[in-house]
Amino acid sequence: MNTSNQTMNKSNSSPASCIYLLGMIGAAIYFIGNASGFWAGVLGFLKALVWPAFLVFEAFKSLGV
Repeated sequence: MNTSNQTMNKSNSSPASCIYLLGMIGAAIYFIGNASGFWAGVLGFLKALVWPAFLVFEAFKSLGV
């Protein structure tokens, strides 16, 4: 069998990306559900995109790093 003509389908995703996606969806539901208006909902969606940065920042701050 000639392997030079075969292509490998290799995915670059990992289980961590799935967990991040589920966390982002959950955060979006939480932030948008608690929004009082349209622009607060938009801001909630933007917060849902960057919530890991806030999590890591607060973790480092509490650890004194």
